Amino acid sequence: MIRKRNYRTWLAFVPVVLAIAMLAGCAAKTANLWGDPKTGLILQYQMPEDRVLKYQSSGGMNMDMEVMGQAIEIGVDETLAFTVKSKGQKEDNYQLQVTIDSMSMKIAAPQRELAPDLSPVKGKSFDMTFSPMGEEKDFSGAESIQYEVEPGTLYNIASKFQAVFPDFAGRPVKIGDTWTTRAAITENTNKSESLIKLDVLNTLEGFETVDGMECVRIKAEFTGTIEGKSEPEPGVELVSEGEVNGTDILYFAYKEGILVKAVTNGVGDVTATATAQGITIPMKRVFQNELKLVK
Repeated sequence: MIRKRNYRTWLAFVPVVLAIAMLAGCAAKTANLWGDPKTGLILQYQMPEDRVLKYQSSGGMNMDMEVMGQAIEIGVDETLAFTVKSKGQKEDNYQLQVTIDSMSMKIAAPQRELAPDLSPVKGKSFDMTFSPMGEEKDFSGAESIQYEVEPGTLYNIASKFQAVFPDFAGRPVKIGDTWTTRAAITENTNKSESLIKLDVLNTLEGFETVDGMECVRIKAEFTGTIEGKSEPEPGVELVSEGEVNGTDILYFAYKEGILVKAVTNGVGDVTATATAQGITIPMKRVFQNELKLVK
């Protein structure tokens, strides 16, 4: 009889064990992907297939230069709207389709104002690959989307997307933690080429609600170098070298895995030299930009 009661007790205990196991399994499956502020947040992008995000970028630059003793000031204002649609993942990287919704530019120079027609880029798309940590891996199709600012000089939109998504640490981070990243931005035309290399110190500063979304605020301080070559007219080669520094303030919805807003302010000091002509042109650029999620 004792053995029978023990047998029945064991049978009664089996469903309880199974229920606990099932609950534990469900808990494991439903555990969040972003970690915990106390033990460390896991910051990573989440771009499930067919997710669509719309962004609006607006900014400008003021450039002061001195050419043969004459001071010249140039101002540039630019806007860019684009849509990002996820095509899913391949080999742990996200496959995105980026479509240019609109783009505009205004340039103010001494005794001249210019508003180039950038409508040819409207509606154009290219594919981009990037990792959950934010590393842009392939955006070569963007190089074929070209536009003219001044007649005869062809730009492309690739440089605008080479570092559009900030990079994360790849490990859990708490408030006050830092991590370093690097970025390289290449801008080429049919008459010039330039390369900007950046070292970025990122700090997780805190939390902030932006447009109804719970975000982490990240301060990204960047320093770097600028180098380039151009041929503004036949027989004249300008070689440029300089330094750049500034700050990004980033707002990232860590639960949804979405960049919500990025505010950039920076300064670049560049010297362009035409050795054959004995010309040196010092330039100072002050720039700012805001990228924000609009849908």
